[in-house]
Amino acid sequence: MNFENYDFDIVSNFDIRISNLKMGMTKKILIVAGEPSGDLHAGRLVNNLKNLDPDLRFFGMGGSLLKNAGADISFDISKLALVGLVEVWKNIFTVGKVYKGLLKRIDAEKPDMAILVDYPGFNLRLAKELKKRSIPVIYYISPQVWVWGRNRVNIIRACVKKILVFFKFEEELYRACGIDAGFVGHPSVDTVRADRPKDETLKAYGLSSLKRTIALLPGSRAIEVKRLLPIMVDAAGIINSKTSDTQFIIAKYPDLPASLYEDALKNSGLGIKIGSGDTYNILAASDFAIVASGTATLETAIIGTPLIIVYTANLLTYIVYKFVATIKFVGIVNIIAGREIAPEFLQYEATPVKIAEKAVSILSDAKTMEKMREELRGVKNSLGEPGASMRAAKIISQVILSR
Repeated sequence: MNFENYDFDIVSNFDIRISNLKMGMTKKILIVAGEPSGDLHAGRLVNNLKNLDPDLRFFGMGGSLLKNAGADISFDISKLALVGLVEVWKNIFTVGKVYKGLLKRIDAEKPDMAILVDYPGFNLRLAKELKKRSIPVIYYISPQVWVWGRNRVNIIRACVKKILVFFKFEEELYRACGIDAGFVGHPSVDTVRADRPKDETLKAYGLSSLKRTIALLPGSRAIEVKRLLPIMVDAAGIINSKTSDTQFIIAKYPDLPASLYEDALKNSGLGIKIGSGDTYNILAASDFAIVASGTATLETAIIGTPLIIVYTANLLTYIVYKFVATIKFVGIVNIIAGREIAPEFLQYEATPVKIAEKAVSILSDAKTMEKMREELRGVKNSLGEPGASMRAAKIISQVILSR
């Protein structure tokens, strides 16, 4: 089927349901997400697929959002959202146990199709097993083969029926390698937005409208917060000593314990506020942000808040990355732009002094701030039109119907 020429506007819920009735059975779909961002996008995708066909049945691995969307989750991802080689090796037996258990359920359920969401170390291995079982695979959210792991392209070509990607350059990369790839746009274009005015957010957290607000986003995983938040807090202290009109707020990831953040703030004396589950409003109310590399950097770009990107990893992970990485930047904002929009401070460069000096330099230069805002708007505009998740759902629905 040629997806490029298919007019999805003519697809109706009625047509899809009738087609399923003609096939005389409910389709069972395996869906696998292994980390919070994947769970978020997988949950939205399942909701849209169920809107197209309420009779679809989903099972597999994921988190609370996928479960809330109606998927039968046998394996929760709370212990599997691992970053770095050392962290993965430390939990290799847990991951292996989940992998074997998932294969066992796959063999029992015999799904009609599989949707694998990001999490490439796990999902590409799983794709090989699904290929052996003649279960077609759609990959949603591309593995970052453009950063490292170009050998993974061969696995995708051999084992994946179609890959749906968020970025236009990914579609071009995969098609050049002979892989059926479709650019659907980024779902965050629909969802990343503030839902209240700046002054209301500042008031809600006891922040002054007369001061410049700096948001601290240390990541969505406990290990990231432990590593990065103390660096960010120390940087905030230096910024505060060099300026007289700054204040700080942490965007807390709601599933992580408050103690993780409170421990990093002990004895800081800065009066840093903490907001939980309110990242978009916090970013929209902030003049600047210091952000852990990852999904949050793209969300910050969509909101339009100037930022610095910070990240540190286990030394072994960093050494391996330096040997195999094929691109200059780590932050997705800079990768999309093809140049440095947001300064990056990685590993040994991620010191409070260097971060603070750069932040003060940018904040004190109105032209630099405006230029960064303009470039961030360009990044947002490259992410496609609203409706990415539904576009992906319609493509997947056609694959399901073709089975």
